[in-house]
Amino acid sequence: MARVRTTNPLRTAAVALTAVAAVAAGWGGWSRYDAAHDDSAAYAQARDDALAAGEQAVQNLNTLDHAKLAQGLDSWEDSTTGDLHRQLVDGRKGFVEQIEAARTVSTAQVLSGAVTELDDRAGKAGVMVALRVTVTAPEGKPAVKESRMLGQLTRTSDGWKLSALGQAPVGNTAG
Repeated sequence: MARVRTTNPLRTAAVALTAVAAVAAGWGGWSRYDAAHDDSAAYAQARDDALAAGEQAVQNLNTLDHAKLAQGLDSWEDSTTGDLHRQLVDGRKGFVEQIEAARTVSTAQVLSGAVTELDDRAGKAGVMVALRVTVTAPEGKPAVKESRMLGQLTRTSDGWKLSALGQAPVGNTAG
């Protein structure tokens, strides 16, 4: 008499589930590897790094306390590179005289910021930062001003630094 082989349905299901799990694990691993080595992820990280450094640098350059003048001016210099850095270093004595005479405290708060351009390979970026700056003089009420600043960043061995900074145009320029 011939023997009929019967298959255990539980064993078949277990083998099928194991195969499906192996395929899913392989696909998940590949997807994770691919995402980690994707150029767009590296570009997004460079953009985020430039924005964070740009916002901090613009805030630093708009914050200065006459009672902590050396610390504030050091922060200005640490936040900059290139021509802007040289201008700050060369003008330091004049800044000290002006701030000591005025006895003011300027405090900047970043309201928002955006990267306007990024050339990651060249190590150049542009940012626009909206600020609220409060200037307090020894007498009178604090003056509050909101402004938009445009900055150019250069990547250095110490990270992104401001290489240029100016006021952004405000209002309708259409004639």
